[in-house]
Amino acid sequence: MVLLGTVVNGVCITIGALLGKVFHRIPEQIKTTVMSGIGLAVTLLGIQMGLKGEQFLIVIFSLVLGGVLGEVWKIEDKLNKLGQWLEKKLGDNQEGNIAKGFVTATLLFVIGAMAIVGALDSGLRGDHRVLYTKSIIDGFTSIILTTTLGIGVIFSAIPVMLYQGAIALLATQIERWIPSDLLESFIAESTATGGVLIIAIGLNMLGLTKIRVANLLPSILVAALLVSVVYII
Repeated sequence: MVLLGTVVNGVCITIGALLGKVFHRIPEQIKTTVMSGIGLAVTLLGIQMGLKGEQFLIVIFSLVLGGVLGEVWKIEDKLNKLGQWLEKKLGDNQEGNIAKGFVTATLLFVIGAMAIVGALDSGLRGDHRVLYTKSIIDGFTSIILTTTLGIGVIFSAIPVMLYQGAIALLATQIERWIPSDLLESFIAESTATGGVLIIAIGLNMLGLTKIRVANLLPSILVAALLVSVVYII
């Protein structure tokens, strides 16, 4: 089932928000320890994905060119400004608690490499591991957000499922337009490139680095273009 990972993600966010409504206060030590454990698991998943590539030079060039494009386009800065703008617009709303919880959670769960890489993996390979991992992270995060921002967090499950579901469904159509051998190469190198981004997310979660992962997102598109060029040559 192509949408299985996406559905699980939405369910975990919903359950997490409901649990957050029940448990008003969570000790800081528990939050830190659990998030560190998840960060280690995310890093391991990224390593496993990164090792699936067969043409490591493509991964390197994809990260370099994609990183340059991301910095030139200032993707991460624009996403942060979008979040700040939405919070300002909704901050004075009488239902601000619900609105702020919804907006904050949506931006957090939708924007990021795991959402894109995971949805692509679901659509192209039927592999939901990335989205399952993201579901665990989002579920725990929604518990914490709900304790501070309110039940509005639960509504973020809707845009998350629509966004990731659309990417997964579109990815299934790629097979109709791309030869099987090119598709296999595309999947391998895009998975390896995405794996490096997943590693970066894990290291950021552990507090070891502050990598601007959003600015590396174009690397996945660059990987696809480079694979196509090599195939044609």
